[in-house]
Amino acid sequence: LGYVRSDGRKFSLRPRVLELGYAYMSTMSLADIAQPFLDELIETIEESSSIAVPAGDELVYAAHAAPKRAVTINLLVGARDPLYCTSLGRVLLAARSDEEIDRYLRDVQLRPYTDATETDPARLRRELAKVRRLGYALVDHEFEDGLVALAIPVHDAAGRTIAAMNVSTYSLRVSATTLVSDYLAPLRACALELESELRSARRLHA
Repeated sequence: LGYVRSDGRKFSLRPRVLELGYAYMSTMSLADIAQPFLDELIETIEESSSIAVPAGDELVYAAHAAPKRAVTINLLVGARDPLYCTSLGRVLLAARSDEEIDRYLRDVQLRPYTDATETDPARLRRELAKVRRLGYALVDHEFEDGLVALAIPVHDAAGRTIAAMNVSTYSLRVSATTLVSDYLAPLRACALELESELRSARRLHA
């Protein structure tokens, strides 16, 4: 009936349960709603996935899930990272107006995290235009040596980017090319489900 969701082992409530008069969603955040989707996604792709939201000139991680393996990518929810050299950050930056991007690139310190970090403002503007055109950001070794990450936007009902969702891994296991060819589709499918759930929650709160 659509009142719960299951990954085959565990069950969690969906926003439609409010139709029964139980208002648990009133205290749920984006992280609460998103976490089951990330958990389900990594069961399929077996790589780490995160959701981040903008926090001034940085991003803050709202949710994260990682597969159970010896070497994986783990991070703390609430941690912050730069926008310009992360896949999540570039998606969030690309959603801003040209004027806001100009201001950001003028004011932020574009320091290199690795030898591959792009720190030239003109090239970063071109990269953000590419993100807008393709609908995803791919970062290869720019934030951490060996780290590759693919991110897409998460939209609200009006089509505005409210967050970004990614898949991240190490290039020794998955190349940047394979990340796009094999992981973009399941990542987009997960984001669409999350967006639908967020819209349901918004309607039920209205």
